This record gives sequence, structure tokens and C-alpha cells, in this order.
Amino acid sequence: MRIRSIELLTALGLTIAAIFMLAKGANASDIMVMDAVASKSLTPTARTGAVGMSIMNHGSALDKLLSMSSPAAEAVELHQNIREDGVVKMRQVEQWSIAPGETIDLVKADMHLMLVGLKTPLKPGDTVELLMVFEKAGELRVQVPVSDKVALTGSHDHGTQ
Repeated sequence: MRIRSIELLTALGLTIAAIFMLAKGANASDIMVMDAVASKSLTPTARTGAVGMSIMNHGSALDKLLSMSSPAAEAVELHQNIREDGVVKMRQVEQWSIAPGETIDLVKADMHLMLVGLKTPLKPGDTVELLMVFEKAGELRVQVPVSDKVALTGSHDHGTQ
């Protein structure tokens, strides 16, 4: 009986230690994506599309978005709108970080994800899968519904509503 108790306590201790070791650092649960939406395509031959969302880092460490991909497009890029001489221009953002406790609304921040090389136009009711890879949180898969509106709200509209 005594040996059985020691074995049980040892197994319990090892299990608890393994849980704490796995919990170290950030994981996908530290990053939360909210209100993700893609704009419907303007034409049946559209090759690009826009996605807006809010991203929250409720972890304790700064995290970086390293890459994005989607089976719906050849590439996914983060774009920021910059106003120059009264003209809004899109610039690709190569690196992007989100501080602990920070929530970024891409649309309000004049940013969006650009789906480049769409394989088919985006239609209302469709869903676009995104794979976002963060430095600390790791991989995060997001299902993005396609809106029946032509453009995201904000100053970087890709058409009119």
C-alpha cells in the first residue's frame, strides 16, 4: 500500500510539473482576434481583398506577428494607409508588434490585411481562413466571414458601400 501511494504521489507531481513547463511563455490563447471581417470583392475578377479585425494581447509579453497565410490567396500582407499630399497610399508593414494588454483595431488604426492573388472573388456568406503566426503565441487560425458590404469602414475604403 505504501509503495502504491508513493507511486501515485510521484505521478501526480510529475504531471503538475509537466503542466507548468508547458504553460511557460505565451501561446495562442494570449492573442485574441475579434470582429474579423473581409470585404466582398468588387468584381468577379478581383485579385485582392481586405480584412479588418481587432487583435488583443492579453498575455504578459510583447508579441510580434511574424507571418500570415490563407488558402484563399497567394499572400497575406499587413498594410497601413499613409496620407501624402492629400492622397491615401497603402504601405506594407514588414514587422508588427502588440504590447501586453494592448488591443489594436486595424481599421481604426488605418490598417488592414490585404489578401493578394485571390484564388476566387470573395462573396457574402463565404468564410476566409487565415493562419497568423506570432513569435510567442504561435499559430492562430481565424475564420473570417465575408461581409455583404463593398468596403471596410474607416478611411481606407476599397470602394463605396
